Amino acid sequence: MPLYEYKCEKCKIRFSVFQPVEEGKENLACPKCESKEIKKVFSSFSSYFSKDSCGSSFGFG
Repeated sequence: MPLYEYKCEKCKIRFSVFQPVEEGKENLACPKCESKEIKKVFSSFSSYFSKDSCGSSFGFG
């Protein structure tokens, strides 16, 4: 299940929510002020690839 980040338009905090891909923000509210005025924001992510997991298609081998 993906982790999505939202920003409350009222109190400006950012918060994260685990939710299914097909579920929208209709049932979500800000955990601080309970406002429904929230906006999905892009978040950074990181990933780790080891030499062994990439195989020859990435030039390692």
